[in-house]
Amino acid sequence: MRSGVEIAPNIVAASDLIRDAAGQGAQLVATPEMTNLLDIRPGKARPKIVPEADDQTLGAMRGLAAELGIWMLIGSIAVTLAGEDRLANRSVLIAPDGSVRARYDKIHMFDVEVGDGQSYRESRAYRPGERAVLAETEFGKLGMTICYDVRFPHLYRKLAQAGAGILTIPAAFTRVTGKAHWHVLVRARAIETGSFVIAPAQGGKHEDGRETFGHSLIVSPWGEVLAEKADAEPGVILADLDLDAVAKARRRIPSLGNDQDIRFKD
Repeated sequence: MRSGVEIAPNIVAASDLIRDAAGQGAQLVATPEMTNLLDIRPGKARPKIVPEADDQTLGAMRGLAAELGIWMLIGSIAVTLAGEDRLANRSVLIAPDGSVRARYDKIHMFDVEVGDGQSYRESRAYRPGERAVLAETEFGKLGMTICYDVRFPHLYRKLAQAGAGILTIPAAFTRVTGKAHWHVLVRARAIETGSFVIAPAQGGKHEDGRETFGHSLIVSPWGEVLAEKADAEPGVILADLDLDAVAKARRRIPSLGNDQDIRFKD
């Protein structure tokens, strides 16, 4: 996607892409981080953000999932929190009946200087999540993460060791960091856990002036890129996931069970 600064057009754009994917046979559809709103201009986004129960995007997507009879991962939406000054960056998994099956609040905050004069302080506006989330689906267990989490491999290892065969990494990677690291990081998380990785991404020049890298990916447990949006333009990619490949990859490289207690020499 290329989410803008107004929620209603983002709902239309997401819905059109989701219908396209479902029309091509998708049973699980995933959207990028900040599907509902992408606006980094100071003070502009906050008045439009509401509690989860009142979020227009989530309501629309729940209805669409039920209409199409598909699983849907809303990569993330920004929502307010009761009694909190900061927001949550929340990924939501919706079942084919339109019910919310799981929620995950982004744990790792993007507080960085990326170069080209760009700096981000996500923790000023967002409260970090406190727990990993493993969701049960008809495809097996799905581990939920968001964007900057991809740089913390222990999270993915714990999700895989807990049974996840599919990991999701919806993102809004900057153009600078995405060009340097996106493909390597996403493939690495798949290889080291023996899991499928679904990584839908924001892409292109956004209304707020931000530029994101795009290149949504679906990667196999062996690290093969099964599908890629080869540019930053909005669109749909699809792949068939042979879930037997998870067990096969983990038999070939059983690293999830080979952890050792590493200690520094006194």
